[in-house]
Amino acid sequence: MSSNSKHLAGRPILPLHRWLTMPLAWITIPVLAVLLYANTLSHNYTQDDAIVIYENMYTTKGVQGVPSLLRYDTFKGFFKTEGKDKLVSGGRYRPLTPVMFAVGYQIFGDSPFVGHLFNILYYAMLGWLLYLFLCRLLTPTFATSAARTIAIMCCLLYVAHPIHTEAVANIKGRDEIIAMLCSVAACLVGLQYLHRQRIQSLMLIFLVFFLGLMSKENTITFLAVWPAAIWCFQKNHWRTALRPWAMMVAATAVFLVIRTSVLGFDFGGTPMELMNNPYLKLVEGQYVEMSLSEKYATIVYTLGQYLKLLILPHPLTHDYYPRHIGMKSFADTTVLLTMTIYLCLLLAAFWSLRKRPLVSFGILFFLITLSIVSNVVFPIGTNMSERFLFMPSLGFTLVLAYTIIGITRRLSPNIVTVLFAIILIAYSAKTITRNAVWKNDFTLFTTDVHTSTNSAKVLNAAGGALTTEAAKLDDGPRKTEMLQQATIHLSKALTIHPGYKNAALLLGNAYYYQKDYDKAVKAYEKALRIAPGYTEAEANLAISLREAGKYAGETLGNVDKALRYLKQSIKLAPDDVETLRLLGIAHGISGDHQSAISYFLQVVESQPTAAAYTNLARAYANSNNTAMADKYFALANEK
Repeated sequence: MSSNSKHLAGRPILPLHRWLTMPLAWITIPVLAVLLYANTLSHNYTQDDAIVIYENMYTTKGVQGVPSLLRYDTFKGFFKTEGKDKLVSGGRYRPLTPVMFAVGYQIFGDSPFVGHLFNILYYAMLGWLLYLFLCRLLTPTFATSAARTIAIMCCLLYVAHPIHTEAVANIKGRDEIIAMLCSVAACLVGLQYLHRQRIQSLMLIFLVFFLGLMSKENTITFLAVWPAAIWCFQKNHWRTALRPWAMMVAATAVFLVIRTSVLGFDFGGTPMELMNNPYLKLVEGQYVEMSLSEKYATIVYTLGQYLKLLILPHPLTHDYYPRHIGMKSFADTTVLLTMTIYLCLLLAAFWSLRKRPLVSFGILFFLITLSIVSNVVFPIGTNMSERFLFMPSLGFTLVLAYTIIGITRRLSPNIVTVLFAIILIAYSAKTITRNAVWKNDFTLFTTDVHTSTNSAKVLNAAGGALTTEAAKLDDGPRKTEMLQQATIHLSKALTIHPGYKNAALLLGNAYYYQKDYDKAVKAYEKALRIAPGYTEAEANLAISLREAGKYAGETLGNVDKALRYLKQSIKLAPDDVETLRLLGIAHGISGDHQSAISYFLQVVESQPTAAAYTNLARAYANSNNTAMADKYFALANEK
């Protein structure tokens, strides 16, 4: 036992020391987890829930969809179209939680409440397992009471940390929870094996670790976490510890074989779409890759933002897409400072090993689990995300708990207790208030757009959400305000990412609902220039041209302009009955009665209503064809 450990074991660490070391004190961890996230139970689906739950064609089949969830890329059931499931470099194979959602869909139906409930329960279970794991891990180095105190403080800080709200409040985030749960469970069983060496434990390690990998690939980082744990706290068990590690390796090998059989070896190259590759820059109207210097300076800067959010988790946002984080260079003092901090962390991990192994382990845990989502090892499709800190944050809270305890050497234990309570309460309050933002997509997007002010993706999402909600309202100041705000967001999204076809489409929608048809037409035409053949843009352009023509004719009395728009519209939608009717009216007003008759005949053929027959009869009458006029007036009367 180190001298530091003897200090911790020698006297009560905090005034609440006796309570913290009680056998049932650990129950406060899962209880806190449940209380913190109880306000999500009334929430709807949000964000990526559509991909894996309610818009996934396999998940919504219930148990019948399970074989397909195991057979294809995780995105296949959502995108449906061949090839779109590979938009993210390397693909995604995380079938375990979609299978869980499918089973839930079979039993409970379409129920966000059930999804949120199980997320909370799994998160509470994770807090409990973390406590057991840390107690067993730390006991060889610390006295039992000290190990329990550190473990419970660390776990309370962990479950309360606001950085986890994305993983827990978003049902899809269950893959993060289950991956961490299985990784910790495998290590806990591994520690048990060191003392009892039962073959059943090795088999359980293989199974649990495999399930973690099937939930999310970052479970693989525990292949390095386990040796780090042994190195820091269990050196006497090196040889025995190789067997649990071998089971983890074996589980990883099986997973990689399955993953490769599903996704193949094709990693899709480097996407040249900004929303799937943040390390692009616009040069003379074309996207090109950033230089290596620019790319890695931006990555380093991002790593600094992760540290900032762990220490001060405010403001939070679900969106870190381009250009929430702009392109950086190594001349940036923040980048240089971040490099220095990470170098110091790495040195501290090795320097502290003899006297403060817990600090070493906490730092190593953070660095190891962060590595896979850092963009240093391989591209992950975005700059950063708060859910990527779900695993690494344990290393931070472990060091934080140990540091708070260590302060008792210099300050009164009462003061330190108050400090711990302030941090825990602050984290808890932030978590509860942040959860409220995850109520639904509209609340999430329109809130986070004020934080991620330069993210083209969230600007696009907020603009789309405002437009959709405004379309449900009657004309009035509120509707006008929402649509104007939508156009501001969507225009900015296109300024940031000029090739963003969806932003151009949604901008057209916003102008359409404002009845600014000329601007709507221009927005849809821009979308089609970006992506020729864009089906939704073509359909919406046809409708906007039709309404523009109708407005020009009926409101402005400009028949020539009406005909120009209507003729463009009918080229895009040749069978649209309303456009045919309007063309008939416009040609009739302009005196071209034969063209009017031609269009009205097409209307009658599609919809033989009294109104259609009447319009046709009048066109014949205007062309002095009395016989045909009488015929169709008679048919109109029969209707």
